[in-house]
Amino acid sequence: MKWKKISAVLLSATMLVALAAGCSSPSGGGESASEDESKYRVCFVARASADTFAAWLTTEMKDAAAQYDDIELTCVSGEGDDNTENGLLEDCITQEYDLVIVQSNNNAAQAPYVKQLVDAGIPVITTNPTTHQGDLDGSDDTSILEGTGTVDADPVEQAKVSAERAVEEIPENANVVVLRGPSGNYHAEMRREAWDTYFFDKRSDVAILYEDYANWNSDEALTLMESWVQSGTHIDAIISMNDNMAAGAIEAIRNDTNYVGSDGTTSFLAYGVDGTAQGCLLIREGLLTSTALQSASELAEKNMEYAARVLRGEMDVTEVNDFVDAPEINSDNVEEYIQIYIDNGEITDDGALAG
Repeated sequence: MKWKKISAVLLSATMLVALAAGCSSPSGGGESASEDESKYRVCFVARASADTFAAWLTTEMKDAAAQYDDIELTCVSGEGDDNTENGLLEDCITQEYDLVIVQSNNNAAQAPYVKQLVDAGIPVITTNPTTHQGDLDGSDDTSILEGTGTVDADPVEQAKVSAERAVEEIPENANVVVLRGPSGNYHAEMRREAWDTYFFDKRSDVAILYEDYANWNSDEALTLMESWVQSGTHIDAIISMNDNMAAGAIEAIRNDTNYVGSDGTTSFLAYGVDGTAQGCLLIREGLLTSTALQSASELAEKNMEYAARVLRGEMDVTEVNDFVDAPEINSDNVEEYIQIYIDNGEITDDGALAG
């Protein structure tokens, strides 16, 4: 156990150095902290680089930080591992950052380390998801963790967007599968609860054929879906807590004529959350039914705006409490969002994912 902890700390320290080199985005000259001590040093701790949304948010954070001449942003990733992310949060204290923005992988696992940052006098903004007081003490207290601020989106509203339309769309006596995000992640749990409230409680005829955790990961979702399809029972709908998992599940049946006909007609519905570029392209193809936008660009802009105001003494970090909207994306309006992604370079002019 001791060796595992030491290894995790060493790994996190190594990642901090490596990722800082690849993801640091100082405005202007590219100076390091030691070269330009006039800049405020901010660290963004993302939950996982393999997570499509976390990667998108990291890119947007770098772009947003470039608008501030007095801020140097370093981005690091916990790679979906609680020990790694916790080690990175401890490193932020050692590195004496001026402010830290935290995207937790598991709220309860990261909460004690967020508190360590607060106790060390470092302002903390938690984002996507918010860290709550109950994450620290195990209570039902959903207030923001004492001493921190937050920039987030409402996960209930995000899931409600698709759940309400699914009540009308999913056929009677349907068999559905449910793909969940990481256990203990606030957004994952609240989105799932919202599906109960706004769909399953209203559609008692619908059977959950299978349900499992795919941890926001498309590869895990693909593997689960491949296994579920082998049972031979037709799956009428995929209910996913994010677009990335929905994409993996769809990939598993894309070439299965029981689900996608030769003319492209589908015999299933699929719902996600995030409104990613990939999700929008799947809606264009007719493979994803709907999603709710969680704008990484807007989250990043707000995070950096509030970080700057806190660092400049214009407001206290505990006054930071802002949420982005969750507009629905479906076949009626998807082209508007695809054009946005073309304009920002995430989708190429010929309709493919960039990079």
